[in-house]
Amino acid sequence: MNRNPETKIFTLPEAVIWREKLREEGRRLVVTNGCFDILHRGHAEYMHRSRALGDALLILMNSDSSIRELKGPDRPIIDQYSRAYMLAALESIDGVVMFSTPQCNDLFIELKPDIYVKGGDYTLETLDATERAALQSVNAEIKFIPFIEGFSTTDIVNKINQTNDE
Repeated sequence: MNRNPETKIFTLPEAVIWREKLREEGRRLVVTNGCFDILHRGHAEYMHRSRALGDALLILMNSDSSIRELKGPDRPIIDQYSRAYMLAALESIDGVVMFSTPQCNDLFIELKPDIYVKGGDYTLETLDATERAALQSVNAEIKFIPFIEGFSTTDIVNKINQTNDE
């Protein structure tokens, strides 16, 4: 099935309606979140593994403004709509929602995921406490996917900068 990626980019209200349909069908929703500034193999493998844990995968993606707050004025490199489109183009991803808040706790409460996934560079203790509490309040199962060594946006940016400096 070759779906137009634009149809998989949701507003939060659209995602909540979509999520309710999944629940009515008895399908399990997996959710993860992040910046996904420069999409790379580590991201793609992470998405594939995350999707295998349930029946649908929703990505909560940081907006441009929230990335600037997190990573500094030189980021993001790729604008939010382009990042959302590239994520939505991946077969393993069923939906993408952009968010501008510092944490996703309100989104977790509204979406009520069955499973929340984070990379293995996180632990239960290093997850944001308010996000963890929100996930626990909706009985989401929290899982960690092993971190894929050798792939990071920061490493890619540093390599590009190093090449330009030579």
